[in-house]
Amino acid sequence: MGTHEQNSAMPAAPAMVPVQQPTTAGGYGQQLTPFNGPVGKIRSTGLCIVLALVTLGIYTIFWFYAVHNEMKRHSNQGLDGGIAAVLAFFVGIVMAYITPNDVGNLYELRGMRKPVSAATGLWYFPGIFILIGPIIWFVKTNGSINSYWRSLGAVA
Repeated sequence: MGTHEQNSAMPAAPAMVPVQQPTTAGGYGQQLTPFNGPVGKIRSTGLCIVLALVTLGIYTIFWFYAVHNEMKRHSNQGLDGGIAAVLAFFVGIVMAYITPNDVGNLYELRGMRKPVSAATGLWYFPGIFILIGPIIWFVKTNGSINSYWRSLGAVA
């Protein structure tokens, strides 16, 4: 067999598939993809509750901003922090459903069971009528996001 015959019998090399490069966001110099963006901050549930009480609820707007900003930077999905803060200020009740849903989606992106979902918002409303409902909502939601960040190596 000649050289020409051997080369024509060889299979063609697989086509090159372009790989999407991660983008840099927020000016922090960290690479973001849907699965490996920067890890968020662990926030003490008790301290957050005290700050919310002392500031007459103003801290909650910051909390929504910070948590959603970190989740967006981490996963490149979900609500942006600025939009979350505006929604929290004008129609705060919707954040009780959106936030645990976005937290649960982080778990789902990594193939883990969702500890919280939009249904967790029911602890907030109509749970407010049993008075302790919003506290249970916050403990579940903040605890779940803290556990998620810890699973990625964050420390308090």
